[in-house]
Amino acid sequence: MSIPAFIDIPVEEQTLELRSYLKSLGAAISSEANEAGILVDLQNIIDATDVCWKEISNTEELEMVFNGIISLILVLPSAEMQEPVMTCCQKVAKTQPGDKKSSARLKILSNLFYGLDEQSPLRAEIYVAMIKLAHQSDLVQNVVTDLDQIKIWISQWDISTQKIQNLLRCLHDALIDSKLRCIVTHLGDPNTFLMDHLLSLKPVKFLEGELIHDLLTIFVSQKLTAYQQFYKNNTDFVNSLGLSHDQNLSKMRLLTFMQMAENKKEIEFDKIHSEMQLEENEIEDFIIDVLRTKAVRAKIDQMQKKVLINSTIHRTFGKSQWQMLRQHLLQWRDNLQTVQDSLGQLDIMQSQAAAQQ
Repeated sequence: MSIPAFIDIPVEEQTLELRSYLKSLGAAISSEANEAGILVDLQNIIDATDVCWKEISNTEELEMVFNGIISLILVLPSAEMQEPVMTCCQKVAKTQPGDKKSSARLKILSNLFYGLDEQSPLRAEIYVAMIKLAHQSDLVQNVVTDLDQIKIWISQWDISTQKIQNLLRCLHDALIDSKLRCIVTHLGDPNTFLMDHLLSLKPVKFLEGELIHDLLTIFVSQKLTAYQQFYKNNTDFVNSLGLSHDQNLSKMRLLTFMQMAENKKEIEFDKIHSEMQLEENEIEDFIIDVLRTKAVRAKIDQMQKKVLINSTIHRTFGKSQWQMLRQHLLQWRDNLQTVQDSLGQLDIMQSQAAAQQ
Protein backbone atom coordinates (compact mmCIF):
# COMPACT_ATOMS: atom_id res chain seq x y z
CA MET A 1 0.00 0.00 0.00
CA SER A 2 1.39 3.42 -0.95
CA ILE A 3 1.59 5.88 1.96
CA PRO A 4 1.30 9.58 1.00
CA ALA A 5 4.11 11.62 2.55
CA PHE A 6 3.86 14.87 4.49
CA ILE A 7 6.00 16.53 1.84
CA ASP A 8 8.15 15.04 -0.94
CA ILE A 9 11.61 16.09 0.30
CA PRO A 10 14.68 14.32 1.75
CA VAL A 11 14.29 12.68 5.17
CA GLU A 12 16.42 15.25 7.04
CA GLU A 13 14.45 18.16 5.62
CA GLN A 14 11.16 16.38 6.29
CA THR A 15 11.99 15.97 9.99
CA LEU A 16 12.81 19.68 10.19
CA GLU A 17 9.53 20.56 8.46
CA LEU A 18 7.60 18.37 10.91
CA ARG A 19 9.42 19.84 13.89
CA SER A 20 8.72 23.37 12.69
CA TYR A 21 5.07 22.57 12.02
CA LEU A 22 4.52 20.95 15.44
CA LYS A 23 6.27 23.83 17.17
CA SER A 24 3.94 26.27 15.35
CA LEU A 25 1.01 24.40 16.86
CA GLY A 26 2.44 24.92 20.34
CA ALA A 27 4.31 21.64 20.87
CA ALA A 28 7.27 21.66 23.24
CA ILE A 29 9.79 20.60 20.61
CA SER A 30 12.94 22.13 19.22
CA SER A 31 12.91 23.29 15.61
CA GLU A 32 16.43 21.86 15.25
CA ALA A 33 17.20 18.24 14.41
CA ASN A 34 18.46 15.96 17.17
CA GLU A 35 22.15 15.20 16.79
CA ALA A 36 21.59 11.61 17.92
CA GLY A 37 20.18 10.74 14.51
CA ILE A 38 16.93 10.01 12.68
CA LEU A 39 15.64 7.43 15.19
CA VAL A 40 15.79 9.80 18.18
CA ASP A 41 14.65 12.66 15.94
CA LEU A 42 11.59 10.66 14.92
CA GLN A 43 10.87 9.68 18.52
CA ASN A 44 10.91 13.36 19.52
CA ILE A 45 8.45 14.16 16.73
CA ILE A 46 6.05 11.36 17.67
CA ASP A 47 6.17 12.38 21.34
CA ALA A 48 5.11 15.90 20.32
CA THR A 49 2.05 14.85 18.31
CA ASP A 50 -0.40 15.21 21.21
CA VAL A 51 -0.81 18.82 20.15
CA CYS A 52 -2.16 17.73 16.75
CA TRP A 53 -5.34 16.29 18.26
CA LYS A 54 -6.00 19.53 20.12
CA GLU A 55 -5.12 22.08 17.46
CA ILE A 56 -5.96 20.45 14.12
CA SER A 57 -9.67 20.18 13.36
CA ASN A 58 -9.36 19.13 9.72
CA THR A 59 -9.06 15.32 9.53
CA GLU A 60 -7.33 15.47 6.14
CA GLU A 61 -4.63 17.68 7.60
CA LEU A 62 -4.27 15.30 10.55
CA GLU A 63 -3.85 12.36 8.23
CA MET A 64 -1.30 14.26 6.15
CA VAL A 65 0.84 15.03 9.21
CA PHE A 66 0.79 11.45 10.47
CA ASN A 67 1.39 10.04 7.01
CA GLY A 68 4.55 12.12 6.98
CA ILE A 69 5.57 10.48 10.26
CA ILE A 70 4.64 7.05 8.91
CA SER A 71 6.75 7.61 5.81
CA LEU A 72 9.72 8.34 8.09
CA ILE A 73 9.08 5.15 10.08
CA LEU A 74 9.03 3.13 6.88
CA VAL A 75 12.51 4.26 5.82
CA LEU A 76 14.02 2.93 9.05
CA PRO A 77 15.75 -0.47 9.11
CA SER A 78 13.34 -3.16 10.33
CA ALA A 79 15.38 -3.65 13.51
CA GLU A 80 14.83 0.00 14.51
CA MET A 81 11.10 0.24 13.81
CA GLN A 82 9.67 -1.23 17.01
CA GLU A 83 10.00 1.76 19.36
CA PRO A 84 8.58 4.42 16.97
CA VAL A 85 5.79 2.06 15.85
CA MET A 86 4.77 1.27 19.43
CA THR A 87 4.92 4.94 20.46
CA CYS A 88 2.92 5.96 17.40
CA CYS A 89 0.26 3.35 18.23
CA GLN A 90 0.03 4.59 21.82
CA LYS A 91 -0.25 8.23 20.78
CA VAL A 92 -2.79 7.70 18.01
CA ALA A 93 -4.98 5.16 19.83
CA LYS A 94 -5.14 7.20 23.04
CA THR A 95 -8.58 8.81 23.12
CA GLN A 96 -10.30 11.02 25.65
CA PRO A 97 -14.01 11.01 26.59
CA GLY A 98 -15.97 12.82 23.90
CA ASP A 99 -13.24 12.36 21.29
CA LYS A 100 -14.73 12.94 17.83
CA LYS A 101 -11.69 11.94 15.82
CA SER A 102 -11.73 8.20 16.38
CA SER A 103 -12.36 7.49 12.69
CA ALA A 104 -9.31 9.58 11.75
CA ARG A 105 -7.24 7.81 14.42
CA LEU A 106 -8.31 4.43 13.05
CA LYS A 107 -7.45 5.43 9.49
CA ILE A 108 -3.98 6.58 10.53
CA LEU A 109 -3.32 3.27 12.28
CA SER A 110 -4.59 1.47 9.19
CA ASN A 111 -2.15 3.44 7.04
CA LEU A 112 0.68 2.39 9.33
CA PHE A 113 -0.51 -1.23 9.34
CA TYR A 114 -0.68 -1.54 5.56
CA GLY A 115 2.52 0.48 5.09
CA LEU A 116 4.60 -2.14 6.87
CA ASP A 117 5.81 -5.29 5.17
CA GLU A 118 3.19 -8.06 5.22
CA GLN A 119 5.48 -10.28 7.29
CA SER A 120 6.40 -7.65 9.87
CA PRO A 121 5.47 -8.87 13.39
CA LEU A 122 4.85 -5.22 14.30
CA ARG A 123 1.65 -5.48 12.30
CA ALA A 124 0.23 -7.58 15.15
CA GLU A 125 0.84 -4.73 17.62
CA ILE A 126 -0.83 -2.24 15.31
CA TYR A 127 -3.79 -4.55 14.69
CA VAL A 128 -4.37 -4.94 18.45
CA ALA A 129 -4.26 -1.15 18.82
CA MET A 130 -6.79 -0.84 15.99
CA ILE A 131 -9.13 -3.40 17.53
CA LYS A 132 -8.98 -1.76 20.97
CA LEU A 133 -9.63 1.67 19.48
CA ALA A 134 -12.48 0.38 17.30
CA HIS A 135 -13.98 -1.44 20.30
CA GLN A 136 -13.82 1.64 22.48
CA SER A 137 -15.24 3.89 19.73
CA ASP A 138 -17.92 1.51 18.41
CA LEU A 139 -16.16 1.27 15.04
CA VAL A 140 -15.50 -2.47 14.91
CA GLN A 141 -17.23 -2.63 11.53
CA ASN A 142 -14.36 -0.50 10.12
CA VAL A 143 -11.70 -3.09 10.98
CA VAL A 144 -11.01 -6.40 9.26
CA THR A 145 -12.38 -9.10 11.58
CA ASP A 146 -12.62 -12.04 9.18
CA LEU A 147 -11.00 -14.95 10.99
CA ASP A 148 -9.70 -16.58 7.81
CA GLN A 149 -7.82 -13.40 6.90
CA ILE A 150 -6.52 -12.97 10.44
CA LYS A 151 -5.22 -16.56 10.45
CA ILE A 152 -3.31 -15.79 7.24
CA TRP A 153 -1.82 -12.67 8.82
CA ILE A 154 -0.82 -14.53 11.99
CA SER A 155 0.97 -17.18 9.94
CA GLN A 156 2.91 -14.43 8.18
CA TRP A 157 3.90 -12.56 11.33
CA ASP A 158 5.47 -15.49 13.22
CA ILE A 159 4.55 -14.11 16.64
CA SER A 160 4.49 -15.85 20.04
CA THR A 161 1.57 -17.90 21.29
CA GLN A 162 0.97 -15.33 24.03
CA LYS A 163 0.66 -12.52 21.49
CA ILE A 164 -1.70 -14.62 19.36
CA GLN A 165 -3.88 -15.30 22.39
CA ASN A 166 -3.91 -11.61 23.33
CA LEU A 167 -4.87 -10.62 19.78
CA LEU A 168 -7.68 -13.15 19.57
CA ARG A 169 -8.94 -12.21 23.04
CA CYS A 170 -9.11 -8.53 22.06
CA LEU A 171 -10.89 -9.46 18.83
CA HIS A 172 -13.34 -11.73 20.67
CA ASP A 173 -14.20 -9.06 23.24
CA ALA A 174 -14.66 -6.42 20.53
CA LEU A 175 -16.92 -8.62 18.41
CA ILE A 176 -19.02 -9.76 21.36
CA ASP A 177 -19.48 -6.22 22.66
CA SER A 178 -20.23 -4.98 19.15
CA LYS A 179 -22.97 -7.58 18.74
CA LEU A 180 -24.30 -6.84 22.21
CA ARG A 181 -24.69 -3.20 21.19
CA CYS A 182 -26.27 -4.32 17.96
CA ILE A 183 -28.79 -6.45 19.86
CA VAL A 184 -29.66 -3.61 22.24
CA THR A 185 -30.14 -1.26 19.28
CA HIS A 186 -32.54 -3.70 17.62
CA LEU A 187 -34.46 -4.31 20.85
CA GLY A 188 -34.81 -0.61 21.56
CA ASP A 189 -35.85 0.43 18.05
CA PRO A 190 -39.67 0.76 18.03
CA ASN A 191 -39.74 0.20 14.26
CA THR A 192 -37.69 -3.03 14.18
CA PHE A 193 -39.78 -6.17 14.49
CA LEU A 194 -37.74 -8.88 12.74
CA MET A 195 -34.66 -9.95 14.68
CA ASP A 196 -34.33 -13.68 14.04
CA HIS A 197 -31.39 -13.08 11.67
CA LEU A 198 -29.28 -11.96 14.66
CA LEU A 199 -29.47 -15.43 16.21
CA SER A 200 -27.63 -16.92 13.23
CA LEU A 201 -24.62 -14.60 13.54
CA LYS A 202 -21.51 -16.34 14.93
CA PRO A 203 -20.66 -13.64 17.51
CA VAL A 204 -24.26 -13.78 18.76
CA LYS A 205 -24.08 -17.58 19.03
CA PHE A 206 -21.12 -17.11 21.37
CA LEU A 207 -23.56 -15.32 23.69
CA GLU A 208 -25.77 -18.38 24.15
CA GLY A 209 -26.42 -18.87 27.84
CA GLU A 210 -25.95 -15.16 28.55
CA LEU A 211 -28.87 -12.98 29.65
CA ILE A 212 -28.67 -10.81 26.54
CA HIS A 213 -29.12 -13.88 24.33
CA ASP A 214 -32.10 -15.00 26.40
CA LEU A 215 -33.66 -11.55 26.07
CA LEU A 216 -33.10 -11.51 22.31
CA THR A 217 -34.73 -14.94 22.01
CA ILE A 218 -37.82 -13.62 23.81
CA PHE A 219 -38.11 -10.71 21.39
CA VAL A 220 -37.58 -13.04 18.41
CA SER A 221 -40.14 -15.73 19.14
CA GLN A 222 -41.76 -15.59 22.59
CA LYS A 223 -44.71 -13.73 24.05
CA LEU A 224 -45.41 -10.89 26.44
CA THR A 225 -45.61 -13.10 29.53
CA ALA A 226 -42.12 -14.48 28.87
CA TYR A 227 -40.69 -10.96 28.80
CA GLN A 228 -42.53 -9.99 31.98
CA GLN A 229 -41.08 -13.00 33.79
CA PHE A 230 -37.60 -12.23 32.45
CA TYR A 231 -37.85 -8.62 33.61
CA LYS A 232 -39.07 -9.70 37.05
CA ASN A 233 -36.03 -11.96 37.41
CA ASN A 234 -33.48 -9.62 35.78
CA THR A 235 -34.70 -6.06 36.36
CA ASP A 236 -31.24 -4.61 37.02
CA PHE A 237 -29.82 -6.23 33.89
CA VAL A 238 -32.53 -4.83 31.58
CA ASN A 239 -32.16 -1.38 33.10
CA SER A 240 -28.36 -1.55 32.73
CA LEU A 241 -28.81 -1.93 28.95
CA GLY A 242 -30.48 1.46 28.81
CA LEU A 243 -33.74 -0.04 27.58
CA SER A 244 -37.12 1.34 28.67
CA HIS A 245 -39.29 -1.29 30.34
CA ASP A 246 -42.47 0.47 29.19
CA GLN A 247 -41.24 0.55 25.59
CA ASN A 248 -40.28 -3.10 25.85
CA LEU A 249 -43.80 -3.94 27.03
CA SER A 250 -45.31 -2.03 24.11
CA LYS A 251 -43.05 -3.78 21.63
CA MET A 252 -43.70 -7.21 23.11
CA ARG A 253 -47.46 -6.62 22.94
CA LEU A 254 -47.09 -5.80 19.25
CA LEU A 255 -44.85 -8.82 18.60
CA THR A 256 -47.26 -11.08 20.51
CA PHE A 257 -50.18 -9.81 18.45
CA MET A 258 -48.22 -10.40 15.23
CA GLN A 259 -47.60 -13.98 16.30
CA MET A 260 -51.29 -14.49 17.14
CA ALA A 261 -52.25 -13.12 13.72
CA GLU A 262 -49.97 -15.52 11.82
CA ASN A 263 -52.47 -18.38 11.92
CA LYS A 264 -55.77 -16.63 12.57
CA LYS A 265 -58.26 -14.86 10.33
CA GLU A 266 -59.89 -13.11 13.27
CA ILE A 267 -59.02 -12.38 16.89
CA GLU A 268 -61.64 -11.57 19.52
CA PHE A 269 -61.26 -8.58 21.80
CA ASP A 270 -61.48 -10.92 24.79
CA LYS A 271 -58.41 -12.78 23.53
CA ILE A 272 -56.52 -9.51 23.07
CA HIS A 273 -57.61 -8.44 26.56
CA SER A 274 -56.18 -11.58 28.16
CA GLU A 275 -53.04 -12.00 26.03
CA MET A 276 -52.00 -8.34 25.99
CA GLN A 277 -53.15 -7.66 29.54
CA LEU A 278 -55.04 -4.55 28.45
CA GLU A 279 -58.19 -2.97 29.76
CA GLU A 280 -61.20 -3.06 27.44
CA ASN A 281 -61.02 0.69 26.79
CA GLU A 282 -57.36 0.29 25.70
CA ILE A 283 -57.90 -2.41 23.08
CA GLU A 284 -58.99 -0.30 20.12
CA ASP A 285 -56.16 2.20 20.64
CA PHE A 286 -53.72 -0.71 20.81
CA ILE A 287 -55.02 -2.17 17.52
CA ILE A 288 -54.78 1.24 15.84
CA ASP A 289 -51.15 1.48 17.00
CA VAL A 290 -50.51 -1.99 15.55
CA LEU A 291 -52.03 -1.03 12.20
CA ARG A 292 -49.91 2.14 12.06
CA THR A 293 -46.76 0.01 12.05
CA LYS A 294 -48.02 -1.77 8.89
CA ALA A 295 -46.72 -5.01 10.40
CA VAL A 296 -50.32 -6.25 10.39
CA ARG A 297 -53.09 -5.48 7.92
CA ALA A 298 -56.50 -5.84 9.51
CA LYS A 299 -59.91 -4.28 10.16
CA ILE A 300 -61.72 -3.68 13.42
CA ASP A 301 -65.21 -5.11 13.69
CA GLN A 302 -66.61 -3.04 16.55
CA MET A 303 -70.02 -4.69 16.46
CA GLN A 304 -68.63 -8.21 16.81
CA LYS A 305 -65.73 -7.02 19.00
CA LYS A 306 -63.08 -8.72 16.93
CA VAL A 307 -60.19 -7.95 14.59
CA LEU A 308 -60.34 -9.33 11.04
CA ILE A 309 -56.82 -10.22 9.88
CA ASN A 310 -55.78 -9.72 6.25
CA SER A 311 -52.04 -10.34 6.59
CA THR A 312 -49.14 -10.07 9.00
CA ILE A 313 -45.36 -10.07 8.99
CA HIS A 314 -43.98 -13.32 10.41
CA ARG A 315 -41.70 -12.78 13.39
CA THR A 316 -39.47 -15.60 12.23
CA PHE A 317 -38.96 -16.93 8.73
CA GLY A 318 -37.73 -20.47 8.84
CA LYS A 319 -38.39 -23.77 7.07
CA SER A 320 -42.11 -23.84 7.90
CA GLN A 321 -42.59 -20.32 6.52
CA TRP A 322 -40.76 -21.25 3.30
CA GLN A 323 -43.00 -24.30 2.96
CA MET A 324 -46.08 -22.16 3.49
CA LEU A 325 -44.83 -19.67 0.89
CA ARG A 326 -44.25 -22.55 -1.53
CA GLN A 327 -47.80 -23.78 -1.00
CA HIS A 328 -49.21 -20.32 -1.64
CA LEU A 329 -47.17 -19.93 -4.82
CA LEU A 330 -48.28 -23.35 -6.07
CA GLN A 331 -51.89 -22.45 -5.31
CA TRP A 332 -51.54 -19.15 -7.17
CA ARG A 333 -49.99 -20.99 -10.12
CA ASP A 334 -52.89 -23.47 -10.19
CA ASN A 335 -55.42 -20.64 -9.94
CA LEU A 336 -53.76 -18.79 -12.81
CA GLN A 337 -53.79 -21.95 -14.88
CA THR A 338 -57.52 -22.39 -14.16
CA VAL A 339 -58.21 -18.81 -15.26
CA GLN A 340 -56.11 -19.31 -18.39
CA ASP A 341 -57.97 -22.53 -19.25
CA SER A 342 -61.33 -20.80 -18.70
CA LEU A 343 -60.32 -17.94 -20.98
CA GLY A 344 -59.21 -20.47 -23.58
CA GLN A 345 -62.58 -22.22 -23.43
CA LEU A 346 -64.35 -18.87 -23.72
CA ASP A 347 -62.34 -18.02 -26.83
CA ILE A 348 -63.29 -21.36 -28.40
CA MET A 349 -66.96 -20.82 -27.59
CA GLN A 350 -66.91 -17.33 -29.07
CA SER A 351 -65.17 -18.59 -32.20
CA GLN A 352 -67.75 -21.35 -32.60
CA ALA A 353 -70.61 -18.90 -32.07
CA ALA A 354 -69.19 -16.55 -34.68
CA ALA A 355 -68.81 -19.38 -37.17
CA GLN A 356 -72.49 -20.38 -36.81
CA GLN A 357 -73.76 -16.87 -37.56
